[in-house]
Amino acid sequence: FNGINLSSDYLATVLFLYPSTFQQTAAAVPHSYYPRKTMHYQTEQRGHPNSPDYRIYFKTSDGKYISPFHDIPLIAESEQNDDVPAKKPKSENKVLYNMVVEVPRWSNAKMEIATKEPLNPIKQDVKKGKLRYVANIFPHKGYIWNYGALPQTWEDPNHKDKETDCCGDNDPIDVCDIGTQVCSPGQVIQVKVLGILAMIDEGEMDWKVIAINANDEDAEKLNCIEDVRKSRPGHLEATVEWFRKYKVPDGKPENQFGFNGEFKDKDFAVEIIKSTHEHWRALVQKQTNAGGIECKNMSCCNSPFQFSADEARAVVQSAPAFGSAHPVSAEVDKWHFFPWK
Repeated sequence: FNGINLSSDYLATVLFLYPSTFQQTAAAVPHSYYPRKTMHYQTEQRGHPNSPDYRIYFKTSDGKYISPFHDIPLIAESEQNDDVPAKKPKSENKVLYNMVVEVPRWSNAKMEIATKEPLNPIKQDVKKGKLRYVANIFPHKGYIWNYGALPQTWEDPNHKDKETDCCGDNDPIDVCDIGTQVCSPGQVIQVKVLGILAMIDEGEMDWKVIAINANDEDAEKLNCIEDVRKSRPGHLEATVEWFRKYKVPDGKPENQFGFNGEFKDKDFAVEIIKSTHEHWRALVQKQTNAGGIECKNMSCCNSPFQFSADEARAVVQSAPAFGSAHPVSAEVDKWHFFPWK
């Protein structure tokens, strides 16, 4: 297991990603290490919302600070209900993933995991000294899904994708939750993967996983990208157009796509997720160039980047205390009209 703690969450990941390894090792693993209930996470706000110093830190239910990038497992339990015992996934079709929500649907602030800061809190992206907000592309308001990332994944900028001939964007892999609920920044939800879109952002590979919250009312009937196409006509097309045009109001060119903008299926998406998880493993074990990524973590045993609970607490305590929100410019609510292709 390459020095990773034998937690129930991690073994669930190994069972899914490395079944042959698990079969060889299972006899030596106590039954108590098998997947149990989903870990629940809390958040702590620091700084002032709508300002450059605002941060959302993560901690476990017992108050220990963690990194959402490195310490939240990729694979979630297949049961989410607190009152129902967790079940091991019977197949890849039953596998659920943890998604760290960065941006709620209909909001504009470009919130993201701070990959280059200790504990990797969520913060608002800053460009040229100004906070970033995505434009409203008619007929939408802000992001059109709950947007976030899969923990323990990394799009390696040194790895060239053989299909698109582009290198990774140095971030965790992105996820669009197309469920009906509106989530909150820092919320950790369990999602079913349905497919994936190969966006190319300024020459970098920027995969967009399409998924649905496993607790959503539509989750049972949506199991693949074709289900989305049939039950929600126009939703996938709107997703492509949003990603194509959302930077145009900032004076940038339209984004491009691999595979002529066609969504790839669930099996393809799972293989991409597995690959980015492997790249993350190499990252936290210092087997690859980190490229400025902050790899400090609380759960990867033998990792040269592991640090103590006291050090983690000191990071949070050094951040500005939580305060009142700053005002947001009315310009953020402006609509931009572009013809569809």
